[in-house]
Amino acid sequence: MTETILILDFGSQYTQLIARRVRELNVYCEIHPYNHIPSLGPHIRGIIYSGSPASVRDPGSPRPEIDAMSLEMPLLGVCYGAQLLAQDHGGEVAPAHVREYGRARLSRVDQGTPLLKGLSPDTQVWMSHADTILRIPPGFRIIASSGDVEIAGFRVGERHVYGLQFHPEVYHTTEGAILLKNFVVDICGCSQSWTPASFVDTTVHELREQLAGDQVVLGLSGGVDSSVAAILLHKAIGERLHCIFVNNGLLRKGEFEEVLHSYQDMGLNVTGVDASDRFLDALRGVSEPEAKRKIIGRVFIEVFDEEAHRIQDVKWLGQGTIYPDVIESVSVKGPSATIKSHHNVGGLPDFMKLKVVEPLKSLFKDEVRRVGLSLGMKASLLGRHPFPGPGLGIRVLGEVTPERVSVLQEADAIFIGALRSEGLYGQVWQAATILLPVQAVGVMGDERTYEDVVALRAVTSTDGMTADWAHLPHEFLARVSNDIINKVRGVNRVVYDISSKPPATIEWE
Repeated sequence: MTETILILDFGSQYTQLIARRVRELNVYCEIHPYNHIPSLGPHIRGIIYSGSPASVRDPGSPRPEIDAMSLEMPLLGVCYGAQLLAQDHGGEVAPAHVREYGRARLSRVDQGTPLLKGLSPDTQVWMSHADTILRIPPGFRIIASSGDVEIAGFRVGERHVYGLQFHPEVYHTTEGAILLKNFVVDICGCSQSWTPASFVDTTVHELREQLAGDQVVLGLSGGVDSSVAAILLHKAIGERLHCIFVNNGLLRKGEFEEVLHSYQDMGLNVTGVDASDRFLDALRGVSEPEAKRKIIGRVFIEVFDEEAHRIQDVKWLGQGTIYPDVIESVSVKGPSATIKSHHNVGGLPDFMKLKVVEPLKSLFKDEVRRVGLSLGMKASLLGRHPFPGPGLGIRVLGEVTPERVSVLQEADAIFIGALRSEGLYGQVWQAATILLPVQAVGVMGDERTYEDVVALRAVTSTDGMTADWAHLPHEFLARVSNDIINKVRGVNRVVYDISSKPPATIEWE
């Protein structure tokens, strides 16, 4: 089995960031809730306890069902994890007199300790805790201090069990990568061999064994995840993979033909299905966002099911599920509240009787792109912005009609085209054009107009969980606005969305 670092999640907002930092070292890791610990076989080379919003002093605070001191493998506790190690073995944790949050500098660094090897004496770290460790247990020793926190780090005797009250995984801990490498590579002995190429080789071998001689059907969306999943499956089973690309009438201008052509260039066995009229008919008269999403999801399943039944002996459904989706489904906090449904089709109903194969379920989004590059996929496809499953159906606010979709497609083509031609597309995580359900007064020539309003939305982000509005040049926005108003009949006003996530979401519906 692949050598693995096990990260136990106690509910910290930074848990996924720990995993990303470990994987940047070309070391495989998995996140598991503290109360769902997998078998600790020899492939588990070390364990990291995450932080938590809870206090170790609270009754019922999360505690793992393992004894850290009985483990033979290295262990690193971060913030809550460090406080847990201290309190559960005879130390004392209490509310901090001054809550330390933000940047701090270490005033003491024991550079003879393997975990802190190579760190600068006054290195900057990021603190985020309301409790603090007042006293460490017998046999523990302090290895790091800051101006306000005497016990910023400790080690359990000469064992490779450590605790830190700061977060090495965040950007503001400037030498956090050195510290994590010390733990993962030097202390845990991981070989840094988990690369995109090794992932492809291992996954293709596993898929061949898992799927044997079976037929697989996969719904392509034109996006990065489903495309990379398709190429991996194709590499493993060839023509036994049957891809279906459905045009729901809510794609970008010319996208159905363009994406279908690109898939055929990659050698995939793809069936294109134009079901535009069927989707638009089902959406007639519907304005409520959640109702629109559910209609689009339902019709997609109907169309996909009909097409899948045309293929003989299909046993498997391929999906482009990625790791954040998996983590969310088994989160310490449980699945998060439904803000919106059907950003992407998350599964098919039981009546399809298909087993699911998810070749990307262990990867983060940026890792999916790197795997795609190693498979020889075009950078233009891998660099595409995320696009929601309901497509323009949730960017036409209010009722979705063929006429309103056409207006939005034209305006969107101008915006996205300008981002590409000006070299700005790659600087933006996601860009969208939204047709608002209001009209505004304008003047064209000597005539008064009362026409549609279009909003432009562009955000920067690393993972889509949080996002800031993109500070596009004013001159660029002015040109795009002028082009849309002059070239798209029915639009006389363009606005730019400067909301961040949170509190806003990236999509408007």
